[in-house]
Amino acid sequence: MDKLKSILEDIARGDISVEKGMELLRFLPYEGMDDVLFDHHRRLRKGFPEVIYGKGKSEGQLKNLLERLLVEDAPILVTRVGEAKALKLVAALPGLEYDHVARALYRESRKGDDTYGSADEDTNPSNGQEASQVTIVTAGTSDLPVASEASLTLKLMDIPHQRLIDVGVAGIHRLFSHLRILGSARVIICIAGMEGALPSIVAGLVKCPVIAVPTSTGYGSNMKGMVPLLAMLNSCAPGIGVVNIDNGFGAAALAASIIWS
Repeated sequence: MDKLKSILEDIARGDISVEKGMELLRFLPYEGMDDVLFDHHRRLRKGFPEVIYGKGKSEGQLKNLLERLLVEDAPILVTRVGEAKALKLVAALPGLEYDHVARALYRESRKGDDTYGSADEDTNPSNGQEASQVTIVTAGTSDLPVASEASLTLKLMDIPHQRLIDVGVAGIHRLFSHLRILGSARVIICIAGMEGALPSIVAGLVKCPVIAVPTSTGYGSNMKGMVPLLAMLNSCAPGIGVVNIDNGFGAAALAASIIWS
């Protein structure tokens, strides 16, 4: 922490400007916790704290990390955590919640500030609320775990969003009844498995960026998401960016970067 103290003293003396001090602080500090070097300043650099990938980490490792993070005011997100492990952690650590569809542990910010934008609840088109900045679209209900991971991430980032579920190409008329909602979005996250055709259709209908998310939903020739991944990468519709298979968090993080830029 000597470097941090030195920067703050330089600002106090007027040797460097506040703006210069903020620039220097963007790369300080990180903290060693168990086998993890946790990046506390990612919130300053990127606008959102470091997210923990839970798969492959033991219950003990996650508990040690979370005990330290729960004393902070920032939101917490741990993705890809199995239910049995998650429920033990929720019972042991007050303040944590578990979304079993998104497979994620989380805690919202305690400050209630506007660091991440204007807060809003995740809305449903059936409620007639269309002021959302991001619309999440899924081809089928089997894609809900990925959609829920994206939705939870956006919620913790305080980015207003809504979801259109089960509007895939097998019944494309279901999508066409929501054209006004699609046209009002600043960013669309479009999630599909099987043959992965939906993002191409959506991108051909709207002018906003479309973030395509291939999922591992599908039969054997889906190849665990490789087929929709390649289909989305080869789309002829302009304005599509593609993230990795089942990566709902990555899609939400990219949407946030677009919204905040």
